[in-house]
Amino acid sequence: MISSAIERLRHLVSLPDQDFSLAEAALLIAKDEYPDLDVAAYISRLDELARKVRAQLPKHAGFEDTILILNQVMFEEQGFAGDTDNYYDPRNSFLNEVLDRKLGIPLTLSIVYMEIGRRLGLPLEGVPFPWHFLVKVSTAEGDVVLDPFSGGICLSEEDLVERLEGLGLDEGTSLATFARTLVAQPMDKKQVVLRMLRNLKGIYLHKQDYTKALAAAERILLVAPDMPEEIRDRGSIYARLECFQAALNDYRRYLQLEPAANDAAEVHQRIIELQRLSAHIN
Repeated sequence: MISSAIERLRHLVSLPDQDFSLAEAALLIAKDEYPDLDVAAYISRLDELARKVRAQLPKHAGFEDTILILNQVMFEEQGFAGDTDNYYDPRNSFLNEVLDRKLGIPLTLSIVYMEIGRRLGLPLEGVPFPWHFLVKVSTAEGDVVLDPFSGGICLSEEDLVERLEGLGLDEGTSLATFARTLVAQPMDKKQVVLRMLRNLKGIYLHKQDYTKALAAAERILLVAPDMPEEIRDRGSIYARLECFQAALNDYRRYLQLEPAANDAAEVHQRIIELQRLSAHIN
């Protein structure tokens, strides 16, 4: 079952963005943790949420009406909310758990929001805001930025700058310009999937659950096979699992792709140590 899920995910990420089901990809990722997960059943849950919104829309509803009712249904009636108490709970990164528990992190709540919106004809896109994923809808008058983690509130440019200031960012340019750049360069669906997988990898590394971190790393490289830093990171996970030859292969591949990397000297040292360890075992 997991093997077929992997192959289906591999197929999905090969498709053009407009044909890529973000919800299905997120649920396929969850199958690593929940092998018996019924993907179709959770897709139907999203369909039903969209029907609930559509049933309340006024005739000839504009995008403002649609967002208003979407927020009302999702956050007030259904009770979806950001998990501020257990933010790093891995369940917050699995779409099935978010739909069951109605708790999530900015990214997964945004995926639910975008998937409901897509069914309603809202062209919502992901905004790669630092540490806090957002969504936007583009209009003739400009971009409208929304925060599903905070109940779908609309954020002005001043709000975005204030959030960047709170992160202590210094981009070498004005924070207003940086905010506009982020909003103007939305993530495609594959990038959203990668962000989800990196979140999971980071959570598992923090918990020192290296087996699950490896599974997340493998999925990242399924989506983006030649990302040097991800190959290096998988090598580090392999080393922690004492899979020394696999670690060596990844570190060597990393240096092939990035021979002038800032950490090249450190990686060379790791290779030497792994060669010693591998020879000792053999």
